Amino acid sequence: MVSISVVEKQYKTYILTEENSNSQLEVVPARGGIITRWRIQGEEILYLDEERFANPELSVRGGIPILFPICGNLPDNTYTHNGKQYSLKQHGFARDLPWSENLQQTKFSLILNSNQQTRAVYPFDFKLAFTYKIQGNTLEIQQQYTNLGSEPMPFSAGFHPYFAIADKNQLELEIPAQSYQNQITKENHPFNGTFDFSQDEIDVAFKQVSAQSAAVIDHSRKLKLTLDYDPIFSTLVFWTVKGKDYYCLEPWTAPRNALNTGEQLTVLDPGATCTANIRLTANFF
Repeated sequence: MVSISVVEKQYKTYILTEENSNSQLEVVPARGGIITRWRIQGEEILYLDEERFANPELSVRGGIPILFPICGNLPDNTYTHNGKQYSLKQHGFARDLPWSENLQQTKFSLILNSNQQTRAVYPFDFKLAFTYKIQGNTLEIQQQYTNLGSEPMPFSAGFHPYFAIADKNQLELEIPAQSYQNQITKENHPFNGTFDFSQDEIDVAFKQVSAQSAAVIDHSRKLKLTLDYDPIFSTLVFWTVKGKDYYCLEPWTAPRNALNTGEQLTVLDPGATCTANIRLTANFF
């Protein structure tokens, strides 16, 4: 049984707790619907930069930010629709806007609707409804994307989880792909299950995944994190910065610049709803 409580901090924080497994989830609707903490057996699974989180002018580095209606960035932050140019900053606006909460006993959902602010940069009417669930050592995010407008709605969506890590050299990656694209140099490279973590930054995209499950094993914490995702998530991104105690394994429905190129882009018919699901499982060994 999951209980839901509310704590008034800088932002109203919803805490989902499953007593039997000692697992807990913290969600802040006002700060982009972000999951800020996920604890399993009292252990913090996620990284959170508290200083950036406290500053509403800065994007959050930590937790699980939501990406919509684009993943990554666009060249010059621009795209064209029906002959008109629009500007969208990296990862879109969903992670910056307040979401509204919908509580039904033990079910916790968040909703984001289009408004005048979103239509200025993305001329479509939409409704996003996400349900967050915890059970044992799993976290599930069920998503609904609805086109409320009268024309087809193109978008990509995803998540940007920040996982806590003490020693990246103890990481072992199980990614269902043979190669990746370096998102900085745009070069393609074969993948052998690890990276050189002495680099200042690692930012790579696996565009040809062969399965709907990936995992990262942290031998220093004896923790295996498994990410399961629906087929709509065509791209996995791995990102980390030298000297920072996090790594990111991000499921995206489309790669960078899809709004311009059309690559793996989802286009919803008027009135249509698209559903998607991701599940994270944390196993200590």
